[in-house]
Amino acid sequence: MSLGSWHHRLRPLLRRLLPTFLLVPLLLFAAVLFSPSTPNPFISFFGSFSLEEPDIWSARRVVEWKACNWWKNSSLPALPAKTNGYIRVDCYGGLNQMRRDFCDGIGIARILNATLVLPKFEVAAYWNESSGFADVFDVDYFIQQTKGFVELVKELPEEIVSREPYRVDCSKRKGQFDYVEAVLPALLEHRYISLTPAISQRRDRYPLYAKAALCQGCYNALRLNKALEAKGSELFKLIPKPFLSLHLRFEPDMVAYSQCEYQGLSSTSLNAIEASRGDRKPWTGDAALIWRNRGKCPLTPKETAFVLQSLKIPTDTTIYLAAGDGLMEMEDFTAVYTNVYTKSSLLNSEDIFRMHGNTKAALDYFVSINSDAYIATYFGNMDKMVSAMRAVNRHYKTLALSRRAFANFTAIGLKGVELADALWKSHREDFVMGRGTALPDCFCEFTL
Repeated sequence: MSLGSWHHRLRPLLRRLLPTFLLVPLLLFAAVLFSPSTPNPFISFFGSFSLEEPDIWSARRVVEWKACNWWKNSSLPALPAKTNGYIRVDCYGGLNQMRRDFCDGIGIARILNATLVLPKFEVAAYWNESSGFADVFDVDYFIQQTKGFVELVKELPEEIVSREPYRVDCSKRKGQFDYVEAVLPALLEHRYISLTPAISQRRDRYPLYAKAALCQGCYNALRLNKALEAKGSELFKLIPKPFLSLHLRFEPDMVAYSQCEYQGLSSTSLNAIEASRGDRKPWTGDAALIWRNRGKCPLTPKETAFVLQSLKIPTDTTIYLAAGDGLMEMEDFTAVYTNVYTKSSLLNSEDIFRMHGNTKAALDYFVSINSDAYIATYFGNMDKMVSAMRAVNRHYKTLALSRRAFANFTAIGLKGVELADALWKSHREDFVMGRGTALPDCFCEFTL
């Protein structure tokens, strides 16, 4: 049979079979591309990622932070027999900002040889409610654990209990601020004062015994009261294990405060941001680019999902969302990471309704210091406190996402595979060097 005859007979057969041959690889391509277990379908298929590759936590650490021995084991001078007076620390903002201020107040009281009274939580403006120190923390435990470091009393002496403290305004002080020079005279004169610690104070200039009081009070003595700890334990048990606690910040007031603008947000989000702006107008032009490249703009949920994928965190990871109400654009995150839990989704709705903003924030704090891993999208007061407490507990799977790195890489045009690889390398460097995992005031660096 001639070659032309064979060609004539095969042509109809090829026409029937060719679509099948083409269909099989196309179906396999689609199965990989749209598989829900693939971290980033497009990038993974082309070889930059795969589920078999280790995640960020598998990188070998070079540095770890631990509580310094000098404040845990050193001999400190005894407290003076006579106090110079009484100090009340007035704390503003969210729970962890107030906790930061009170921790500073412990050191200040020791510097001034003063007796602390229970701090005042100024929560009305922040939470539109009233809750106090004892609603969150175990007062008796705090007094017991700080014995010998600083003196604290539940009640004032009869001669001053009926009057308000003399207010000393330290909160807006800039530059070097000496409490002995600026505050001690008022304490000696009035015997009972209130203050909010200076924003820019230099703790490294505290006497060693004052730093020890701050460290002991903040990291060994402040624990949740029994009722809150029980509720936190209940919540912790309800979360499928293992899990990652994610502190994601993208609320209207926060975005407005950042003075950043974003492309592609929904009209609902844009309206909410605009309503929160007040006098804080967004940066424009070159100033906006400089501001973003300095890392001043919060990561969106969509950007956060991309960074987590770049760190090879599998999309089926159980994630506890440690955040308050009002997060915007969350559908962009949950479309990628689908196993997301919150306190509202796990606890009885009536329990949540009855809780204060402070006590709800305390639950997120409790879960986050005990989670298998912790990631922050914004290294704020809560993240600093959580990372420090995780270091105390030797939980080192802790990382703060770099807004600066994301902004810098995208500004030079990186995207897709190249952007993911650059983010992986920069965050791996942060993790292995222990950057952002503890506060320097009370923690020391240990080379592994």
